[in-house]
Amino acid sequence: MHVTALVWAVTLAAIVVIFAVDLLIVGRRPHEPSMRETAIWVGVYVSLAVIFGAVLLAAYGPRYGGEFFAGWLTEYSLSVDNLFVFVIIMARFTVPRMLQQKVLLIGVMLALLMRGVIIAIGAAVVDRFVWVFYLFGAFLIYTAIALVRQHGDEDDFKENVLIRWGRRILPMSAQYDGGRLTTYAEPGGRSGNRSGRRIFTPMLIVMIAIGTTDLIFALDSIPAIFGLTSQSYLVFTANVFALMGLRQLYFLLGGLLDRLVYLSYGLAAVLGFIGVKLVLDALHGNNVSFLNGGEPFEWAPHIPIWLSLAVIVCALGVATIASLAKASRDTPAGLP
Repeated sequence: MHVTALVWAVTLAAIVVIFAVDLLIVGRRPHEPSMRETAIWVGVYVSLAVIFGAVLLAAYGPRYGGEFFAGWLTEYSLSVDNLFVFVIIMARFTVPRMLQQKVLLIGVMLALLMRGVIIAIGAAVVDRFVWVFYLFGAFLIYTAIALVRQHGDEDDFKENVLIRWGRRILPMSAQYDGGRLTTYAEPGGRSGNRSGRRIFTPMLIVMIAIGTTDLIFALDSIPAIFGLTSQSYLVFTANVFALMGLRQLYFLLGGLLDRLVYLSYGLAAVLGFIGVKLVLDALHGNNVSFLNGGEPFEWAPHIPIWLSLAVIVCALGVATIASLAKASRDTPAGLP
C-alpha cells in the first residue's frame, strides 16, 4: 500500500481541523450534553469512519479496506472498554459533570499523541524484526487471559505512583476551580482569591490519572492492530477514528456501560484470536535462527483479513447481545 506524502498531509490536516472544532465547542460552552446532541455527534463520527473505509476500498482494494475496518472495530471496542475506567476516575475524583467534557477531550488528545508515538516506534520495529510478532502475540494472549480473570472486578482503576506522588508532594486545593489546573489560596485555606499563593487543583491529578490510563491502553491496543495490518497509515487512521467521538460516547452510553457485563469476554476473544494470528504470522515468516533453523514454518496457516473481520464482529456482537439480554432479565418489571 503506497500512501503519498500528500495523502498523509491531507489526512493530518483534516484530523487537526476536526479536533480543533471539538476543542472550540467545549472551550466556548462547557456543559453536560444532551442525549440527542451526543447521539448526533457519535453518528457523525461513525459515519466519517465508514466513509473513510469506503474510500480506502475504492482506492486501494478490499484487502486494505478490510484491514481498516477490522482495526477500527477492534480499537473502537477497546476504547469503549477504556470508558469503564474513565467512569471510575470521574467518580473517584468527584469531577463535576460540567467539567467532564473538558477532561475527556484532553484525555482523547493525550491518547492520540501517545498512540502516534507508539505507532511510529512499533512500525519501525515490525519492519526490521519479524520476531517481534512472537512477543506481540504472547502479550495479547496474556492480556486476553487477564481480561477473563478480572471479569466482575468493578474497580479496574488503581492509583499509580505518579498519582500518589502528586497527592503527597504537590500543594493541592480541596475544590475544583472550573477547568483550571491551578488556583489561588488564602492563608486560611480558602481558594479563588488572587492575592493568595498559587496551588494546584484536583484537576491536575485527574489529568495524570487519565494520561497514565491512556498510556496503558495504548500499550494494549497497538499490538492488537499490528496483528491485523502492518500498514502504518491504516494503524494510525483506525486509532484516530476510534478515538473520535469517544467523549460523546461517554455521555451517550452513560449507565449502559454497567450493562455491558460480557464486553470483557468479547474483547478477550478478539485479543486472543489476534494474538494467535500474530504467532501464526511470525511462524509463517520465521527468521529466528534457533527456530526451525531460521526457516519459515510452511505448515503455519495464513488467516485472511475477511476471517479476522468476521471473528471480531461475531465476538463483539455476541458479547453485546448477551450483555443486554442479561440486563433485560435482571431489570425488575416496570422499571426502564
